[in-house]
Amino acid sequence: MAMKFDPFRELDRVAGALLDPRQGLRLMPMDLYREGDHYILSADLPGIDPGSVDIDVDGQLLTIRAERTLRNAEGVKWLTRERESGSFLRQLNLGQGIDLDAISARYENGVLSVTIPVSERARPRKIEVVSGEDAQPVRTDRAVES
Repeated sequence: MAMKFDPFRELDRVAGALLDPRQGLRLMPMDLYREGDHYILSADLPGIDPGSVDIDVDGQLLTIRAERTLRNAEGVKWLTRERESGSFLRQLNLGQGIDLDAISARYENGVLSVTIPVSERARPRKIEVVSGEDAQPVRTDRAVES
C-alpha cells in the first residue's frame, strides 16, 4: 500500500485540530427513546476501556464521562492518525418522575446503554370516578398521562 505524503493536507489537518473548539472534551453521539416504563440512552463509545466509563447522578443531572487513550509506541512513524483520544462527556437533565435509584448501565460492542426507569408515581394510571348518589366506583377508559 503506497501512501503519498501531502504537506498541505497535513498542514490543514493540524491547523484544523489546533483551531477546533472541541479539542477539550468531546461529545459522544447518542440516541434516547422511551420504551414502556423506561428511557433508553445509547451512546457510541468505540474503543473505550469500560473501566474508564463513569456515570454519576447528582440531583436530576446525569453525567457520563469516558476516557480513550491510544497506544503511543516509541519508534513508530505515524502515516496517519485520525482516531481521537481524550475525554468524552455528556450531561442530561433527567427532570421529574425518574427512579434515580434504579438506573442501570451496560457497555457492549462499543455502545454504552443506560436504562432510566420512570418512577411508579409518574406512570400513567386509571382513575376511578365515584358517584355521589350510590358511592359506587365508576370505571373510566381514559388513562391519565403524565
